[in-house]
Amino acid sequence: MSAAVFLTIALLTIYNANLGESQLEEPVPFPPASPTAENIAALCYNGKSRHRYPAHSIPSSWSSHFRRRATAINRLESWYQFCCSAPVTQPGIVLCCTQQAWMQSLSQFCVDEFSTMTAAYDCCRLQGPARWTCFSTEPFNPSYSPTLEYSAQFTPHTEGFVFKNDEC
Repeated sequence: MSAAVFLTIALLTIYNANLGESQLEEPVPFPPASPTAENIAALCYNGKSRHRYPAHSIPSSWSSHFRRRATAINRLESWYQFCCSAPVTQPGIVLCCTQQAWMQSLSQFCVDEFSTMTAAYDCCRLQGPARWTCFSTEPFNPSYSPTLEYSAQFTPHTEGFVFKNDEC
């Protein structure tokens, strides 16, 4: 192999490695913030202005943990749509519903994390209240502000959410 070919391959490898790191640093903001009395209005009102990650839009270059995060966000946003819609009308019930959706979505995320051969997300290694405290420690977008100039396409309801009204 000539020196020029070797140098070209080496430079492309270094360039692509650096490019990949900068592009994939945090393509799926995670974890989602826990619903609270302070953010519930924005959570429901700004639902169509937060990112979704349809399967066809997820780049094949994303690592599998980013795909699992995207799936968890999509699932959670679908369940938030349910909680913020007409069937659930009382403000206290909406908050309770979104909190249950948040916990169920992240629980499923942890199940998905442990179903792979890779290291699981740190919070998933914890149990009970410690897990929820961990996920709440450094959430992305705790106020549920909208993503500027973004409008989510309709996302169908994701099965699996069980709202327990008697636990509110």
